[in-house]
Amino acid sequence: MSDAIHYYEPSNGHGLPHDPFNAIVGPRPIGWISSQDAQGRLNLAPYSFFNAFNYIPPIVGFASVGRKDSLNNIEQTGEFAWNLATRPLAEAMNQSSAAAPAEINEFELAGLTPAASRIIQVPRVEESPVSFECKVTQIIQLQRADQELVPTWLVLGEVVAVHIAKWLLKDGVYDTAAAEPILRGGGPADYFQLGPEALFKMFRPR
Repeated sequence: MSDAIHYYEPSNGHGLPHDPFNAIVGPRPIGWISSQDAQGRLNLAPYSFFNAFNYIPPIVGFASVGRKDSLNNIEQTGEFAWNLATRPLAEAMNQSSAAAPAEINEFELAGLTPAASRIIQVPRVEESPVSFECKVTQIIQLQRADQELVPTWLVLGEVVAVHIAKWLLKDGVYDTAAAEPILRGGGPADYFQLGPEALFKMFRPR
């Protein structure tokens, strides 16, 4: 084993001041998920395990590590919305991450406005420049290699409607950097902001 490589097996611990896994797989897009329960009580929470998983139809997913209010709500209604977390909304997004009881409305906690969706009943974040309306396709409890279940649930949803602020469409092409999306890093408080200076182009080989 090379002295230049830090090797560890996760089941035995990483031996470092902070688990590097999240930092290595990152920065990661933020799943800023709005949901509501069967009684219509609203919830808004960011999830750092989030991504897109299919193109046609578009499918996105996030993982709830532990049984959170979002998961409970989505199981009841089969719907959720994803809202783009941007640099101007970073503080509000962070406020919505507070561990609050189910009866607390994180829209109010973070000073955000619920906006009516077109297809689903769950509202979007009006201040966010991009939102997806989603209908659940699968909820999967994750398991270890030995098939033992772990208390984490992957929620997958088909995007049935998309809302994009028109100022982000430049000649009909979505401008990723102009939205100033923020991404989750690996440390206890690390985030990254995506800007035009990070852009480079590389076309697929023919």
